[in-house]
Amino acid sequence: MDGLSPEDIQPVEHETRDRIITGLVTLIPFLALFLAAYLAWNSWLYWSDLVVFLILYTFSGYGITVGFHRLFTHRSFKTGPKTRRLFAIMGSTAIEGPIISWVADHRKHHAFSDKFGDPHSPHVDHGVGWKGAFRGLVHAHVGWIFLHDQRGSHERYAPDLVADPIVSKVHSQFILWAVGGILSGAVLGFLIGGLSWQAALTGLLWGGIIRLFVLHHVTFSINSLCHFFGKQPYETDDHSRNFAPLAVFSFGEAWHNNHHAFPTSAAHGLKPWQVDPSAALIWGMEKTGLAWDVVRVPPERRVRKEKGREQPQETPPAPAPRRRRRARLTPVRARAGAACGGPACRCPA
Repeated sequence: MDGLSPEDIQPVEHETRDRIITGLVTLIPFLALFLAAYLAWNSWLYWSDLVVFLILYTFSGYGITVGFHRLFTHRSFKTGPKTRRLFAIMGSTAIEGPIISWVADHRKHHAFSDKFGDPHSPHVDHGVGWKGAFRGLVHAHVGWIFLHDQRGSHERYAPDLVADPIVSKVHSQFILWAVGGILSGAVLGFLIGGLSWQAALTGLLWGGIIRLFVLHHVTFSINSLCHFFGKQPYETDDHSRNFAPLAVFSFGEAWHNNHHAFPTSAAHGLKPWQVDPSAALIWGMEKTGLAWDVVRVPPERRVRKEKGREQPQETPPAPAPRRRRRARLTPVRARAGAACGGPACRCPA
């Protein structure tokens, strides 16, 4: 894409309201972290809390990585309408924004990756040196969610989802699924914790609010850390990196350079040792008939794009030999009295 135009940006109708909501969703889980630490210190952390946390972290995490990202954004595989709806709901419980907005922002990120127009690049217009790097990381990690001047246009970047009745309905029901995801922590805590109301409250804390804090900052780290730290085995025109420490917690999203090199690949972990739980889930869905047309990158294509590998030069075809043109002799009709060598003769001397 050559340049940014007004059609690339989604207009915002209630910017102040959106910033207040974003601030609350960001600040409340952070404050709840101190409450959770206090309760854990005073032996109010139960095994049921950890179970509820893991269940809902996995549920909403897969909703983002397999659903919002690999299915809806990059169309790395296909699945049926019921499964599409389930993944749209799962991703909505992560409270990272309505599905169409999330997809439009991410597609715009790929279109302008680490260039002007990227909604959350740590490398654009943040200054130089350590201060510039710090400002860039803060912007990419959390600052960008309070800004609305580079959000991806729904009509430009997600027209397929705008026209999809299943996705559009879940998009319009975002608040319902967001609140439901938080309250499900209390429900699971009550059921798993032995029908205890105390377990319901601590389940709400760990499965609802602390789960959001951890999942949000893992996702934010893909935007910030994975464009700053780590290895870059493949040639890309951006600063994407593979950051192994985040691989398990991000369900394989931390193999970010792999992803930017091959965006439609259903697997981000391209080596046997690169753990990718999201790819494992897609593989399991494929084996059970729940997923099909799974996009895989051929090994030879991966090798061709490895960083530092000299690309083979095509040998231009040899020019065709030139055909020598034979001299064309124009016959001369003999005239009366015109002997060879006479005035009408055209023979070469």
